[in-house]
Amino acid sequence: MAKQIKLVPDQILLREGEHSQSMFWVQSGQFVVTKKRGTEDVLLGHVYPGELVGEISFLDNEPRSATVKAISECDVIEIPQETLDKIFSTQPKWMEILVKTMGERLRKANARIKI
Repeated sequence: MAKQIKLVPDQILLREGEHSQSMFWVQSGQFVVTKKRGTEDVLLGHVYPGELVGEISFLDNEPRSATVKAISECDVIEIPQETLDKIFSTQPKWMEILVKTMGERLRKANARIKI
């Protein structure tokens, strides 16, 4: 199921454009989130302990929308797609549809934002 991962400064956790079947729960450390604009990396924000990262791709199975890089030593818990699938199998079907719809809407909203 879930596994703990340790990262060092400058290590990439997620790379824009990659496909993945996991999201991550940050236990310690800090990350920066960037997106390519031409050849430039544009800073979108930071991720702190207690937050999730990679959740949009996790929900909609589309490529990663940004790169997430450690800026300190970090510990994260990787949550694989199978974990969410098991949870959804015990819930009404509308719950899965609701969560996936929210992910799709968030991705579309993010795409409309000009950086």
